[in-house]
Amino acid sequence: MIADCARPLANLVRGRPVLATFQVTLRCNSACGYCDLPLNQGRYELTREEIRGIFGLLYTEGIRFVLVQGGEPLLRPDLVDILEDLSSLGLHVTVITNGTRLTTDLVARFTSLRLPLSVSLDTLDRTRYRQIRGADQLPQVLAGLSLLAQYPYPKFLTCIVSEVNREEVPDVVRFAKARGFIPVVGAYHWNVGLYGKEDTGLMYDRSAAAGVFELLLKEDLIPPGYFRKFVADSAGWLRGQQLEPCDAGRYSIAIDASGEVSPCLAMSSVGNLRELPYREILSRFSGPQIQACSDCSSCNRLDGRVVGTVLRHPLSAWRTPVRFQ
Repeated sequence: MIADCARPLANLVRGRPVLATFQVTLRCNSACGYCDLPLNQGRYELTREEIRGIFGLLYTEGIRFVLVQGGEPLLRPDLVDILEDLSSLGLHVTVITNGTRLTTDLVARFTSLRLPLSVSLDTLDRTRYRQIRGADQLPQVLAGLSLLAQYPYPKFLTCIVSEVNREEVPDVVRFAKARGFIPVVGAYHWNVGLYGKEDTGLMYDRSAAAGVFELLLKEDLIPPGYFRKFVADSAGWLRGQQLEPCDAGRYSIAIDASGEVSPCLAMSSVGNLRELPYREILSRFSGPQIQACSDCSSCNRLDGRVVGTVLRHPLSAWRTPVRFQ
């Protein structure tokens, strides 16, 4: 037990990753206007055995938290088997999904694994949903959310603010809280390295978007702790303030479905875990490149900032709830 804790604690002291964002598949059944990931291109995907081997190694190197996403992760037939493998290694796994393919059986299996779940929902209006997500799937998402009504482990509802939905965001947050979800609200970013497609229909005036985040804070719609700070940071960035440094590549990494590794999803791969040792890949990260991206203050992705923010603001992190009931 002590040895299991020693490695991640040493990583935090030395500035090495403890969190990995893993794109378990790049297949997706949505076509979101704000997504610029290379989806549905028939690229190679790691097998279940390869995933277990890679993450077994990453565990020994101090990785303890894994955000499993896509694409849409629920499109992968062996997803639950992979999640069972990751959990059995001692990793703390969160599944990030668009919620369109949740079933009673899947929810039961997620419950048995005690997994935190994050579901994306930007609007409660079917027309706006289709405009933002590129697919008419709101009824499926709402049905999936209903299956999580009694889900006993942390569940989050993520809403991305764009011009299409910005006036509706407070209602989406109230919807989430009424159903026991912790609301996570972020801003649509475009042209941030490889992340964030420029969609003229979704692009907003920064001042108008800042007003959305400020309203959430004023009306106390966001719970205390880390996620409230995330909203406050978003408001500040939209008003032209500098964000704290991004810790992509320092405390977190991104791994795509084929094993390619980058500091975060906005940056290019520097090596593949099927071909190169993990530590050699880490040595290829460019600190100045990451710093230059951070200095632009144009992205506050959770995966690249959560660990560093928690370390810098432990009191805020301590106040963060894990569920609403």
